Amino acid sequence: MSEQVQNRSPKQRPMTKIEKRAAAKAAKRQAWLAAQKKHRRQRVAALTSGAVVLVLLVAGAVLLWNTSGGEDESPAADAPASAQSWVPLPEGADPALAVRPAPTGGEGKLDDLKVTTLITGTGAEVAAGDHIVVNYVGVTYAGGEEFDASWNGSEPFDFTVGAGQVIEGWDKGLVGATVGSRVQLDIPYAMAYESSGGGIPGDLRFVVDVLDAQPAS
Repeated sequence: MSEQVQNRSPKQRPMTKIEKRAAAKAAKRQAWLAAQKKHRRQRVAALTSGAVVLVLLVAGAVLLWNTSGGEDESPAADAPASAQSWVPLPEGADPALAVRPAPTGGEGKLDDLKVTTLITGTGAEVAAGDHIVVNYVGVTYAGGEEFDASWNGSEPFDFTVGAGQVIEGWDKGLVGATVGSRVQLDIPYAMAYESSGGGIPGDLRFVVDVLDAQPAS
């Protein structure tokens, strides 16, 4: 063996076939590990981005919920009746008289006229012969179906008490009511439309607001 070959360093020595295969295998493993590491970084970045988007969506939903009051506020659902400006309220009257009442039906059959004061007014008492101004809603006593109301035309109704201009239940039931009162009249058929042969058959219920009363001149 020559002195030049003996003095060659191991790095300068050509690799054997076994060493070449081992080096190639190690290089392939390094490349695979690098690819896996890159894939993990991309997956973490994607998960992080998705989490950020989810947080933003949740925050937006919470903000919208708080802004809207947290509920579906339909103006037609359970909304309180509003006061009507056209109603001529007596001085010092309960503001509730400007809100349309919603009477329901009664129970059983009526034998006599029944007057129930729902709101007590502080004005003068109604007497036979007075010319009065009222608002009213009329429903059937048995089923509570509305058949007439001054509120539908946005105009009160006026008449002379005891002059036969209205049914007997009104002529008798409103005497003694005070101006500013809301009274409920449960009227048997005999004091309603039975004698006239027209109108609504059966017992009736009216809710009447007394807005004004002027003595006969």
